[in-house]
Amino acid sequence: MKQVWLLVVFLVMALQNALWADDWAPVTPEELGLKASAVEPGADAEAFFWEVKVKDDLASSDGRTVYENYIRIKIFTDRGRETHGTVELAYSDRSKIKDIEARTIKPDGSILPLKKDAIFERSVAKTKGLHLKAKSFALPGVEPGCIIEYRWRDERPLESYKRLQCQQSFPIQKLMYYFAPLNLPDYGMNFQAFHIACAPPAKVKDGYYKTEIAKVQAFKEEPRMPPEDQVRSWILLFYSKTQRLTPAEYWKKTGKTAYDDAKWIMRQNDDIREKAQSLTTGAATPDEKIKTLFDFCRAEIKNASDDASFTPDERAKLKENNSPSDTLKRKVGTGRDICMLFGSLARAAGFDARWALLPDRGDMFFDPQFPDDYFLTSYDICVKIGDQWRFYDPGSSYVEYGMLRWQEEGVKALITDPKEPFFFTTPVSAAARTVRKRTANLKLSEDGTIEGDVTMEYTGHSGNVLKEDHDEESPTEREQAIKDLMKGRMSSAEVTNARIENANFSDRPLTYMFHIKVPGYGQKTGKRVFFQPNFFQKGIDVVFTSTDRRHPLYFQYPWTESDIVKIEFPDGYELETPEAPPPLNAGDAGHYNIKMSVKDKVLTAERSFTFNGVFFEVAQYAPLKQLFEVLYERDNRTLTLKQVPAAAPAGAAPSR
Repeated sequence: MKQVWLLVVFLVMALQNALWADDWAPVTPEELGLKASAVEPGADAEAFFWEVKVKDDLASSDGRTVYENYIRIKIFTDRGRETHGTVELAYSDRSKIKDIEARTIKPDGSILPLKKDAIFERSVAKTKGLHLKAKSFALPGVEPGCIIEYRWRDERPLESYKRLQCQQSFPIQKLMYYFAPLNLPDYGMNFQAFHIACAPPAKVKDGYYKTEIAKVQAFKEEPRMPPEDQVRSWILLFYSKTQRLTPAEYWKKTGKTAYDDAKWIMRQNDDIREKAQSLTTGAATPDEKIKTLFDFCRAEIKNASDDASFTPDERAKLKENNSPSDTLKRKVGTGRDICMLFGSLARAAGFDARWALLPDRGDMFFDPQFPDDYFLTSYDICVKIGDQWRFYDPGSSYVEYGMLRWQEEGVKALITDPKEPFFFTTPVSAAARTVRKRTANLKLSEDGTIEGDVTMEYTGHSGNVLKEDHDEESPTEREQAIKDLMKGRMSSAEVTNARIENANFSDRPLTYMFHIKVPGYGQKTGKRVFFQPNFFQKGIDVVFTSTDRRHPLYFQYPWTESDIVKIEFPDGYELETPEAPPPLNAGDAGHYNIKMSVKDKVLTAERSFTFNGVFFEVAQYAPLKQLFEVLYERDNRTLTLKQVPAAAPAGAAPSR
């Protein structure tokens, strides 16, 4: 009986697969004959339709969300063939891509199906706690005039919130989303469109709801634009209480609940009070007291969330801290534990310390008019000093005192309160807090080769980001990262003795140190050698090239650059035109200056650049583009060494 049952199951599965394989939508003569995009004239390719069915399923142990995708694209140009003829479907190690099928329809209607053995899998990236993979395939016989279509299933762990992208890199004539939500008591599926107008989903058959959008423009990336989901169109599906509150009601309730939770978690006992007293004794000002508490939490409590010295097995064996006193006693905790200990110590020292919920502007710009805490993904401790609220993040290993992660600066933070929670905009750290300080001691040879020692130091936001990148790397991986960086700018660069220092220290600058040799850095022509004195700007492209701009301009944070480059000349040469370009004052946006001097055959070029802005509207694109073009021109200005006659030997008769 068991064998008969297994045979029935196998036949049903085989029938389902066969039906899936044959169920392609008919190709119309109009589709075969289409010569140009109906949505965006001049597009290299265009989708006739993209159909996505989204279904939540509780049949498995943890539940899953299944996406069934089906897309049909017309190829108009060779560039469209190159861009869309090969498909890559990315997914994480917690997801599955299954049931890929694809085919090419030639202009005469003949069909070339994709063979199963033409689908490949590879690893794309591996970072902390995340392994990205991809399945890829090249559609057969693609040429201009062809139609390509493919479909696949994407199975993921059950998602309470789903981001459904509307815009792709090509225009779409018709985008169709079908949703089959779970039937949950007191909860319903909600629909929120961002940056696009579309009708609410309408109920169709088999428990699905449908929304359809016509003539979707292609999404075009631009340099220095806001996060993609801030400027491209997409839809958020999410479950929430069927009786929804107004924004004011929702945030008041959320902030009060979070305050009550934090008050309990940040509770103090005698151990906390005694430690706060001992740490702050002798501190003269409130800021000194808070810094002492911050430094203690950062230096004396090991961060189990981010400390590179912990192995995954060691992290798994750590006991859970149930209170700040547990964290204090064990001297180890998660980033959240460390924040709670800091808040508890601050309260014990007499400060009004609160739990604050923050959005991530590296994802998108939060608007409190959206009454859901989905975008409040971060947390920090805020302390009232005098009449000012100040924010601290001791739970992030490398964020400097008085700063937050750049993603959390300049955002609306919800400060919790037992009666009236409120939003407060976190300050953006000044450019002087994030410094890229670089020095190079180099020697230029007669053939144009340059060689010497380089040091590059990063503080503030730049240092924090790079430490997160490098803290778990081996010395070999760190060396390779420096080589890749320099060869990406100067392809002939030869890097040796490369190392990265202070990747695991919060209070020291992240430092690159290496020896470099770059053949062909200078160009020798006859008796002259032309070279670029601004070594650290060599090989960096101009930032903005387009005359038009669609999206606002966005810089992650203000910063300062401070470079000192010393270049020793070859024997028998002298500098022909040692003039530095004039300073440049860009008003509130920043300033730029270069100083040059020559002593004992050594050119010293000192360059400084400060940029203060974060967000600029499209109307400001032209002056900003011009600013960066001027910077590019000055950074890439060359100097000339000319060969000088050799000095006559002592006692030699002058030539006639």
